Amino acid sequence: MVSSRLGADTELILKLELFQRSGTFKARGALMNVLALSPDQLHRGVTAVSAGNHAAAVAFAARTLGTSAKVVMPKTANPARVELCRRLGALVVLAEDVHEAFSLVNQIELTEGRAFVHPFDGLLTATGTATLGYELLQQRDELDAVVVPIGGGGLIAGIASAVKQARPDCLVYGVEPAGNDVIKRSVESGQPEKAGVIRTIADSLSPPYALPYSLSLVRRFVDDIVLVSDEELMEAMYLLFDRMKLAVEPAGAATTAAALGPLASRLRGKRSALIVCGANVDPDRYSEWLKQGAARWRSRETEAGERS
Repeated sequence: MVSSRLGADTELILKLELFQRSGTFKARGALMNVLALSPDQLHRGVTAVSAGNHAAAVAFAARTLGTSAKVVMPKTANPARVELCRRLGALVVLAEDVHEAFSLVNQIELTEGRAFVHPFDGLLTATGTATLGYELLQQRDELDAVVVPIGGGGLIAGIASAVKQARPDCLVYGVEPAGNDVIKRSVESGQPEKAGVIRTIADSLSPPYALPYSLSLVRRFVDDIVLVSDEELMEAMYLLFDRMKLAVEPAGAATTAAALGPLASRLRGKRSALIVCGANVDPDRYSEWLKQGAARWRSRETEAGERS
């Protein structure tokens, strides 16, 4: 059924960022930011705000470079990510929601003198994620397209900058959850927009707003942004588990969902790289989402068999 959707001459290459330190691509940007701190800043420590993956990456970077991390996470954050941050040595502060989380991290920065490491905006963050794009082209330079998940835009900003400047003919597509399309709306309006009510299981793709630096790179280098539903995310999670033996979080399945859904016709006959961005998810939620994804996939297989 996968080949029937994409065609036998379509090649999908998975870039497995879920095997990075702390379980996601986020270590790239976090390390780039912490490496740029002065000795005095390192002494005072760092702080970050995140649903989990960025917080874990900052905790990892802080421990690696011999400093401390105090991270703010919403109470709705995946429990596995909260525990991961603590295992990596971070002091975790829980907030009621993402808006309060950003307010709290600002207080920590001001009162404790900790250096704030932004989750998705800024030159150093984009430079860190650009290493992924550069590395990908070193591994497979003949790509026709690269498909990248979008949260706040930091990942795709860096990847697209590297890919488009080295290979202008290579298409770069972004993927957002339909339950939070803040970057797509920002691109369309030409200015950073705020998220409305966030309704998606992909919490690591759910920033409260867009910001100018990352958005400017997305507008300059990204060819298009598509949306995927939670049902498509769960189905893709199941397929990655069943066919590739990869246990990924919803965000990590976003590019697969797009390749089999809204991008299927545009990737047909092409050699495309899908960024599998992370795998930090607790077993209970993962099991439930996997069951729902399996049921959806099998139902579609049955329907396809009946039509044929």
